[in-house]
Amino acid sequence: MRDDGTFDPLLKFLAGGVVALAAVKMLWHWISTDMWAWICDHPWWTALIAFAVLLAALLIGLVADSAPIYHDDSPQTVDDPDDPAQLTYRMRQLEAMTPTGFEQACADLLTRDGFSRVRRVGGAGDLGADVVAWDDQGRKLVLQCKQYQRPVGSRDVQTFNGTARPEHDADVPIMVGLNGFTRQAVEFADRHALVLVDRQTLKAWAHGTHLYQVLDDEDRAAA
Repeated sequence: MRDDGTFDPLLKFLAGGVVALAAVKMLWHWISTDMWAWICDHPWWTALIAFAVLLAALLIGLVADSAPIYHDDSPQTVDDPDDPAQLTYRMRQLEAMTPTGFEQACADLLTRDGFSRVRRVGGAGDLGADVVAWDDQGRKLVLQCKQYQRPVGSRDVQTFNGTARPEHDADVPIMVGLNGFTRQAVEFADRHALVLVDRQTLKAWAHGTHLYQVLDDEDRAAA
């Protein structure tokens, strides 16, 4: 003990070590004798408890895996949340968004891919343009974003075709359908050179692949 009545730090450390060692020894004795004896005397109860613990762990893991990591319209980012090149979305995030949030998510993905002057312009009187942007060749993209719970039909595609180029001077008119498009809608889009981003294309785009790369891969697969 020091002159001021306090214990030397080394003595404190040694005393703490002795107490900790004694506690560990008592715990080990209880596990190796009392607990082990109970397990040997009650094998069926032991098996039942072990099964219940395992089942609970599996259920907790499934719930944790299915729960969304982000809420509302927040994107998922990897490593650096301030780097737009890292932006990705999961499909269940896109499904849970508001229509405005879905449009903004498409705008954010265009920004991630390096498109310039990206703006969300959707709203009352938008005449079919929800997002506009320009690529590195100076071409204007006009996106209409449909978050329907069903495939987008031919009537919606026809309406978009009537405004994308005449009203908005689109060089690349694109319609995004969260749940794809009907066969008639696809056939109409093919005849009028409209770009359709269906669910599978949207998934690849949202998961990190550049939009033009996704569309190019889709064209090659269809050829």
